Amino acid sequence: MTVLAPARLPLAPARAGQRAWVGLAVLLLPTLLVSLDNTVLGFALPAISAALTPSAPQLLWLVDIYPLVLAGLLVTMGTLGDRIGHRRMLMLGVAGFGSVSVVAAFAPGAMYLVGARALLGFFGAMLMPASLALLRELFTDRAERRLAVAIWATGFAAGAALGPILGGVLLQHFWWGAVFLVNVPPMLLLLGLAGLMLPESRAQAPGRLDLLGVLLSLLTMVPAVLAITLLTDEGFSATMLLFLAVGVGSGILFVRRARARLAVGEEPLLDVSLFASPVLRASALANATTMFALTGLLFFAAQFLLLVRGLSPIDAGLVLLPGFLVTIIAGLLAARLGRVFPLRVLVPTGLGLAAIGFLLCTLLGGPTSVGLLVVASVLIGGGIGLSETITNDAILSAAPPERAGSASAVSETAYEIGAVLGTAVLGGVLTAVYRAVVQVPFGASPADAHAAGETLGGAVATAARLPGAEGVALLASARAAFVTAIDVTALVGAGTLVAVALVVLLGLRNRMR
Repeated sequence: MTVLAPARLPLAPARAGQRAWVGLAVLLLPTLLVSLDNTVLGFALPAISAALTPSAPQLLWLVDIYPLVLAGLLVTMGTLGDRIGHRRMLMLGVAGFGSVSVVAAFAPGAMYLVGARALLGFFGAMLMPASLALLRELFTDRAERRLAVAIWATGFAAGAALGPILGGVLLQHFWWGAVFLVNVPPMLLLLGLAGLMLPESRAQAPGRLDLLGVLLSLLTMVPAVLAITLLTDEGFSATMLLFLAVGVGSGILFVRRARARLAVGEEPLLDVSLFASPVLRASALANATTMFALTGLLFFAAQFLLLVRGLSPIDAGLVLLPGFLVTIIAGLLAARLGRVFPLRVLVPTGLGLAAIGFLLCTLLGGPTSVGLLVVASVLIGGGIGLSETITNDAILSAAPPERAGSASAVSETAYEIGAVLGTAVLGGVLTAVYRAVVQVPFGASPADAHAAGETLGGAVATAARLPGAEGVALLASARAAFVTAIDVTALVGAGTLVAVALVVLLGLRNRMR
């Protein structure tokens, strides 16, 4: 008689201990600061415009260059972290980010500040994939990891919420460069804690870094975004089409090279086989769209509150605070809702809420505009919080542990692509409509007329130099043109959110979870 041995059950993932949760608190710092850096800049733009007098393209690049460089390098940094260690990559990024923040604070001109923001993007690209990959190392239990991702994601919302308030206080009492110096003390704290509280995490047998893949990834991202920026700024042109062709062609070559290296057992820069998962594809698209919506909102909301409604920086920050707080609450709530409702329900619901918020932004011309903006930001923030937590967890879960860096890079690259497109597309639409509608008095000098016709900040500064009636007329025309531009921009944003919600819903219609 043969006695069968009892079946060996798979070991349950280990529960996280106190050290893991302390490590999560450490990993919140880089997410909080990277997010804070974006929202603080949004509120500092009027002060930067007055001090450095950037042109409209320079103003867009001040916002765009940071997420553009991040997006171009996140895949590279995530894969490099798999090789040299994500903790080491995090600490390198922290040291560089803090140092360049000091340089940015004292930039003597607009292009110097653009260059400093590009360097911030370079070092910021080291932070985000490393922090998410280390989070996966700390939390192996799926339920605990989902909660940890939800808490980690609140760092973005908390930084976005803190940015306007902190920026308002700093701009009320100091010069615009103070909004960059605020990065330095937390970065020093993070540099000290990371080595003590975080484990090292790297791939077991990484291959050589694909340098040609790095080049192709940059040639995909940068020209494509330049093409979009030129399209919104100048319309169709030979230069725009050339950039678009380079971006698309490089993207095709990047994918082909990655597949060819996988076929012969070599390590590609990005494991494109991850995108075979419809969940990962839908989640990455939703991630990009939530950041598209958030950066687009911040680009016009800060200028509207400060330059159209005439609020102080602190009061303007308080107007947007409820929306960011709701983002945090919705993100934490999403971790629980994810146990009950599938991805194909929660993500379109979140995108739909954000679309309603954008539609409310088309009504900002009336006397209740500030109250409407509060409600709109709450809907947009709630929708973003609901969607992004679920999609972050889905992307991490779709990849094997040894691809944590690549999966993290996919998630973060989606975010930064969305941030770039939010500014390039929605910011470009806003600028184009403003230029088409604003009326500049004939009494203005050619330089003043150009500045007033480019940006709302330029119009406010020009109006202050013109004689009484002409200055009043210019200010009224510029503010009305900006409100009209918000109407068109909000409609574009709402339409994009609805379209992506339908894509996610249809793409995951056969999946129960």
